[in-house]
Amino acid sequence: MANSHKDLCEYTSGNWVLSKLAEGGFNRTFLITLRDDFQLVARIPYPITVPKFYAVASEVATLEFLRSSGLPVPKIYGYSLNSDNAAGTLGEVISVVRQLTQLESVMMSLSFPAGGSLYFTKDLEKFATGLDIPLEDERFCIGPDTRLPLWYGRRSKLDFNQPLLPFRRERRTGYQYQEQSPSAHVENLNRYLLIASSFVPRDPTLSRFCIRHPDLQQSNILVSRSPDSDCQVVGLLDWQHASILPAFLLAGVPQRLQNYDDPVSQSMTPPSLLEDFDELDGTGRTRAEEVYRDRLVHHLYVTGTEECNKLHYAAFTDPMYALRDRLFQYAGSTWEGETFELKLALIQATERWKALTGGGVPCPVEFDAEDVRETRKLNEVQARADRFFEMWQNMVGLGEEGWVPTEDYEDAVAFFKKSKEEGLADCKSAEERAEIMGHWPWDDMDEEKYM
Repeated sequence: MANSHKDLCEYTSGNWVLSKLAEGGFNRTFLITLRDDFQLVARIPYPITVPKFYAVASEVATLEFLRSSGLPVPKIYGYSLNSDNAAGTLGEVISVVRQLTQLESVMMSLSFPAGGSLYFTKDLEKFATGLDIPLEDERFCIGPDTRLPLWYGRRSKLDFNQPLLPFRRERRTGYQYQEQSPSAHVENLNRYLLIASSFVPRDPTLSRFCIRHPDLQQSNILVSRSPDSDCQVVGLLDWQHASILPAFLLAGVPQRLQNYDDPVSQSMTPPSLLEDFDELDGTGRTRAEEVYRDRLVHHLYVTGTEECNKLHYAAFTDPMYALRDRLFQYAGSTWEGETFELKLALIQATERWKALTGGGVPCPVEFDAEDVRETRKLNEVQARADRFFEMWQNMVGLGEEGWVPTEDYEDAVAFFKKSKEEGLADCKSAEERAEIMGHWPWDDMDEEKYM
């Protein structure tokens, strides 16, 4: 390994310097400096990144399409579809969020003839003949949708005869630690298909196909700073899994910018710092600033969208937006041993059928009253489990899927090991011990049945 960097950088007659930038959820990223000091970023997908061909093929086409439409996205100097190839001040936050809403307005004004993901026509012809829908610019076409839930896990090989324990171990107690049959999920998917065409909004503009960045967050936004000008958004990264959908299904405040759990943000009250802010101690001031920042970002995004992207604003402020979104997301997700979220959304759709569809069409789905009661009861149980799990995650600063900063890893492991030992010590039966030993949420887990 001592000579690996030298070998890597001098395997041709030229010479270049490579340094690692970061590791994300789907790629490793490197900075390459050439002999003339020209720099470019190389990104290598992890072997587990899916869909294998489509994710890269669609992203490079999406970037070129958006770049040719005047949007600030990286220029692609080269790519391969095969594996065998050789945050800032408050003023900056306000400026960046405003620019993001303006950029989204531009990208969502681009019209498409159908849903899916973008590809170069020449690439899709190599792998999926006959699946392309051509665009006016014949270099591009629409092909298979690359949204991650459609490819996640063992979806293409899913055995609908195999019962599973819920993947989320903190929820297993709600099912008495029993495997769940997939037949109930199949039934709910069939119910969804019966109503799907009826909950399309009556406003035809909300059904127009458009494109949006799939994961707007700080690490995907390149900002240029200079002493004599405002921050300038110069690039939006990570277009993997970008999808073209009707506006009403693509809409919403980005997950990393929204603050809907906060009542001030829910009411869209203009945020302000606490009146006694100057009297707070260091910790209190830091927390107050974080709360204010979260509220401000949410408020700026919503008001900015209202001002410059009226189609998007109309889509996510529609009273039925949230219910339509839940139905679409839950129906499109891989079955992982649970179906109650989709079922609850279906129940809510039957109860709000007139508001959802505008009336005139009878609801083709009915639920037994006892079935509704049991589903709501399970929802309450799982909501408590979710809150309890999130509380424990926050105690040690765990992120999504158990991520923790390297410097905090050992402390997090020790914390949950001690918590498990204390739980086992408090057990009053062998059955309780078996439940903790077999389903402790922070233990390693064999995910083969799910992945």
